[in-house]
Amino acid sequence: MTSSKRDRKNSKIFNLQRKKQNIGTQKELQNNSILSDIKQCNHPKTKELIKLSLITQFFPPDYAATGQLLEELTRHLGYLGIEIEVFTGQPGYAFETKNAPAREQSGQVRIQRTRATQVWYQRIRGKALSGVLFTLRATLHLLRHSRKHNILLVTTAPPFLPVLGYLVHKLFKLPYVCLLYDLYPDIAIALNVIPENHWLGRFWQIVNRKVWQEAAQIIVLSPAMKQRIANICPQAADKISVIHSWGDAEKIIPIHKQDNWFAQQYNTVDKFTVLYSGNMGRCHDIDTILEAAKLLKDEPIQFLCVGGGAKKKVLIQEVKRLGLNNFQFLPYQEKSDLPYSLTACDLSLVSMDKGFESLVAPSKLYPALATGRPVAVVCPQHSYLKQLIAEGNCGQTFDNGDSQGLAEFIRLLSKNRQLARTMGKSARKYMQSHFTPEVIAEEYLEVLHRVLE
Repeated sequence: MTSSKRDRKNSKIFNLQRKKQNIGTQKELQNNSILSDIKQCNHPKTKELIKLSLITQFFPPDYAATGQLLEELTRHLGYLGIEIEVFTGQPGYAFETKNAPAREQSGQVRIQRTRATQVWYQRIRGKALSGVLFTLRATLHLLRHSRKHNILLVTTAPPFLPVLGYLVHKLFKLPYVCLLYDLYPDIAIALNVIPENHWLGRFWQIVNRKVWQEAAQIIVLSPAMKQRIANICPQAADKISVIHSWGDAEKIIPIHKQDNWFAQQYNTVDKFTVLYSGNMGRCHDIDTILEAAKLLKDEPIQFLCVGGGAKKKVLIQEVKRLGLNNFQFLPYQEKSDLPYSLTACDLSLVSMDKGFESLVAPSKLYPALATGRPVAVVCPQHSYLKQLIAEGNCGQTFDNGDSQGLAEFIRLLSKNRQLARTMGKSARKYMQSHFTPEVIAEEYLEVLHRVLE
């Protein structure tokens, strides 16, 4: 088949699958509206109406993972009868959308966006300034509207946003919940952005302890994060809840590569493909993955990296310098394309660098489990990820630096496709039992009700 004919065929497949997906999305919206009405009427925990204010800098159409997750969370909390107002910024990490509606209503969720944050997102100082500007605008917003809500949920996007919860609580007695995606200044210190004994880090920790002591509840993403906060602030230990991130098993379903337009378009059908999807950031171990790829350079195995981040450019440079031909790099994909990009592989990769096990939690794991593919996780020796993968029997974990073990596992699955399929089925089953939006929304609801008790 000539290249032009193959491109036309792929284009037809692409358009057909997109059309099917749009039809499915319309049906889903109708079903969600009905589901929302049913759950609001029947859910036993909606006797006392929760009026939640959520403050977060990132929210769709931003493709930042925190924003995507919060959109799904608020939607499912809305199904449970909670009234929600989201105060957020205009998109800074989006594809073709520079501006989203200043005000928007989606089911039980009202969204208000400020334009104050659209400055210099590609520079660290610009991101910091954007965070400060957003926090100032959020402060003004809460000064005007705080009495409309009975719970405030603040995220760590930007990192100092929980301080706003503390101040609003002191002024208006509004209880607040801290949703900690990552821990600062600890991450900044681990990345050598701030020296370990710098006055700024010490001051930040003093502020953190005040914020956590006054918080009604604290939500973290892993047991290690909970333990770290409890060690820093023992007074807050009893109100820390571990609630994992999640994946949407209804939108992300197993698709055979032969039937996947994305796999066909980017030539992953015939080769065993190892996928790294998402942020390749400073907290992720890319070196172990690169060393494993070097060991597999002469085998019919390829690595597909989809996304961005601080380490992506370095990885591309190293691949070119080493003359490796088993890598393919693509940018972040539209959310509507994720069901196809995430399943255009035979094995998914998740990584966390040494020293970050109690500071961050990779959200990319849960959509990867939903795809029905096995997962290889590179992480520190005492990471909670080791227990998750062992419980789910859905892949294997490797200590940072164990490129030999990772390469051997990839080689094993490439030759034993039945083992890969078995692990993949276990991955999806494990995720559907523990990490769906419905399951996680109920856990959040429990925390929110504890605030009002």
